[in-house]
Amino acid sequence: MIYALIAVLVVVVLALLFFVLRYNRLVRLRNACQNAWAQVDVQLKRRHDLIPNLIESVKGYAAHERGTFDEVTQARTAAQKAQGPAEQGQAENILSQALGKLFAVAEAYPQLRATENFQQLQAQLAETEDKIQVSRQIYNDTTLTYNNAIQTVPTNIVAGMFNFQPRGFFEIEAEVEREAPKVKFT
Repeated sequence: MIYALIAVLVVVVLALLFFVLRYNRLVRLRNACQNAWAQVDVQLKRRHDLIPNLIESVKGYAAHERGTFDEVTQARTAAQKAQGPAEQGQAENILSQALGKLFAVAEAYPQLRATENFQQLQAQLAETEDKIQVSRQIYNDTTLTYNNAIQTVPTNIVAGMFNFQPRGFFEIEAEVEREAPKVKFT
């Protein structure tokens, strides 16, 4: 009788230990996803902060390009207001396209491209873009690990009991960004 009670107690303790360990793992993974997203957000904010300076430096040379400036400003505002990876990804893709147009305008002004201020801003933006790509990759890797954990047996049982939800990936939506760059030697 006492052995049966001890056996039941051991089984209960092991089951409880199993759930606690799985729950704690899911919490750690969820927090890692939130941290990775915060790192993406930091880099996106840096990008957003550089854009007004870039616009101002181009404005002095190409004041008649008002439509392009407005488009970049509107895209920046939309990107700042975006919430979550899917919405943020879409807004950032639109902003990237608008910035591409701004740089196309700048290409028409060799004096602008030669200024130290413009070169520094362009270099900072390029560096920030690289950091955004790294942050996106880390976020997506962390999200993959988390999503796998909440969808695989036996952790999915604990995830379902405590309402752990899958997270979305930060994906590139624009077909232009998916294409490989074309290199021409003339």
